[in-house]
Amino acid sequence: MTDLESTKLDKHNGHQTHHNNNEHTESEPLTWRFWRKQRYIVVLLAFFGFFNVYSLRVNLSVAIVAMTENRTVTDDAGNVSYEQDFPWDSKQKGLILSSFFYGYILTQFLGGYIGTKIGGNIVFGLGIGTTAILTLLTPLAANHSLEMFLAVRIIEGVFEGVTFPGIHAVWARWSPPLERSRMASIAFAGNYAGTVIAMPSSGLLASRYGWESVFYVFGAIGVVWFILWMLFVRAGPELDRFCSKEECEYIQKTIGYVGAKKIKHPWKAFFTSMAFYAIIASHFSENWGFYTLLTQLPSFLKDTLNFDLGKTGFISAVPYLAMGILLAISGYLADWLQVKGIWTTTQVRRNFNCGAFLAQTVFMMLTAYIMDPTWSVIFITIAVGLGAFAWSGFAVNHLDIAPQHASVLMGIGNTFATIPGIVSPLLTGYIVGDGGDRDQWRVVFFISAGIYLVGCVIYWFYASGELQEWAKTPEQKAMEAEQKQQLQLTQRAGFVNTAADLKD
Repeated sequence: MTDLESTKLDKHNGHQTHHNNNEHTESEPLTWRFWRKQRYIVVLLAFFGFFNVYSLRVNLSVAIVAMTENRTVTDDAGNVSYEQDFPWDSKQKGLILSSFFYGYILTQFLGGYIGTKIGGNIVFGLGIGTTAILTLLTPLAANHSLEMFLAVRIIEGVFEGVTFPGIHAVWARWSPPLERSRMASIAFAGNYAGTVIAMPSSGLLASRYGWESVFYVFGAIGVVWFILWMLFVRAGPELDRFCSKEECEYIQKTIGYVGAKKIKHPWKAFFTSMAFYAIIASHFSENWGFYTLLTQLPSFLKDTLNFDLGKTGFISAVPYLAMGILLAISGYLADWLQVKGIWTTTQVRRNFNCGAFLAQTVFMMLTAYIMDPTWSVIFITIAVGLGAFAWSGFAVNHLDIAPQHASVLMGIGNTFATIPGIVSPLLTGYIVGDGGDRDQWRVVFFISAGIYLVGCVIYWFYASGELQEWAKTPEQKAMEAEQKQQLQLTQRAGFVNTAADLKD
């Protein structure tokens, strides 16, 4: 296909419509008054949903420090002794921290598949709501036995496993192509807002009211959110009583929505697409570094850099605060570069993703070499924060290459990307042991840096922002054929006119 033909057909591919100056417009353009657009109310509630996803997930990383901390106890006679609530060693703690992901990995694909059938809003809401209820039961399970505690964490993982695929089913129906990056990244910023709030809050709650309060507080917040989400969010704009007719038509026209119908997934095409494998590799790499720090950073700060428990929660939250802020910036910048025609969708995804990975590789290695309390926190903050640009790369990429199948693709990809959540805490537990030796932690950071680099290389060579041929609907293919035929007729007429002019 020629460049001219490609330009003519871009609007049917759903990701380079800026060449046509976005032919579908709203009478009231999008402004900072986001509440006037129902799709951004969905984004706001999704933001708080992901806030709960990660606050319910990371609170244990801080709480487990308090649960296993040796406390000095002085009896009435003045005798000094030490006690701890749970005498778990580093390997048992690694098992507990990774147990969530044993359940999480099981339902990624299922969440994406069901999301296309019954609506991503239901899948996303039930996933978080059930996890919140189980979090309220966590203290009871932990006091019962280690086995019961592990079982509850695994079941929590089962229900949270549907959340990311579920939200992609929501975006497939709610997000116009030129707003995908910002809508998704604003919602995903909730992950890091939840981390930022949960880590220091968990430290304070554990210190003042006991480790049990950590689970009661965040579990209750999750239940309240679940009620609001189920009341106000629907699977698509056409089902939402708060969405205006004009906004509904605008969303559906820009995404090429042709009505609710049974979607047939081209399974063979999924697993032979290098563009999809590039997303999987990138997602795996980002999650390895992210989960390593998410589960182990409090222990690293306390055992190796000698921060106390209260400060550990606050310092651990700093990198995720940086990432949450940069996510909103990266999402807006990604959309702006496409709207202005500065970069194509493929260039935005590739440059954002690989640029972030290269920077993360460098700063992980600096962390490994320096091992200084101040500089280590600075380098880790930069490494985690710049991951925001990677999320505007791979995390939205499913919607570029196959919007109708995005939730299933996210489910499959996140299954592989959950493996780091299982392997990394266990591997770190075996490498570091109980001593927290600096050389052992150095190995942990080197491994993360190397995996970032491998993900960068794979994504650079194989990523695409183009709608894949196997993902086009019959209507899109027919429209493209018609446009191509009209273009050929126009060119032929031009050639005839040119020949006549030359003859004259």
